[in-house]
Amino acid sequence: MWFDKKDNRALFMDIRKKDYIIKPNAAYPKGTLLKISPDIIGNFTNIKEPNNSFWHIVFDPPHILQKKPNALITKQYGNLNENWREMLRQGFKECFRVLKPNGTLIFKWNECSIPIKDILKLTDQKPLYGHKSGKKMNTHWIAFIKE
Repeated sequence: MWFDKKDNRALFMDIRKKDYIIKPNAAYPKGTLLKISPDIIGNFTNIKEPNNSFWHIVFDPPHILQKKPNALITKQYGNLNENWREMLRQGFKECFRVLKPNGTLIFKWNECSIPIKDILKLTDQKPLYGHKSGKKMNTHWIAFIKE
């Protein structure tokens, strides 16, 4: 989604820092190196930043209930565990904690496993607007403003 992952206005956080060699397949006919290289290694359920730190946050958590750690899709996007509701509830809470008042949170969710209506129940914050995208219109982009 980023135009430039190294843009100095962005801070990329992920729980993992890892390189994967992807064997040739339909998506990567020549194979490739998948590099997960965050600026900060951290967990979105416990963000190590002070309250009210950011004007804008993009929350793009894993959206797949996947138990295969070596699956390509898990390597690319991470995965949710069996406690996904609490995981995402805490993620929303943390994002809003580190977001400044009147700051914006953009939430990205793909409905491949869990409907967006079930996800939005995990926060008491009210979305302002949203947009569906992708070939199957399964990806939702939802904007919130912290009051």
